[in-house]
Amino acid sequence: MNDIHQGFAQQGLVRPREGRVLGGVCAGLGRRFGIAPWPARLLFVLLLLVIPGSQILIYPILWILMPSEEQVMVRPPQDPPAAAA
Repeated sequence: MNDIHQGFAQQGLVRPREGRVLGGVCAGLGRRFGIAPWPARLLFVLLLLVIPGSQILIYPILWILMPSEEQVMVRPPQDPPAAAA
């Protein structure tokens, strides 16, 4: 599960500490795609209305898969390997 959380974190998909209403999924998606949290929530709900019942599956799955900001280990950028002379 840590590999999945790290993969999501590398893609910028994390649930923020602030701005959460329920689990922070829509706020995290909005942050990732450069949208404010409330328009992101509205867009998420509108998209989920297209496929009835999908919100019952998609939101909890994203809640589980997207790490919280507190859980993400921030790794310092690594220096590129030195070229052989």
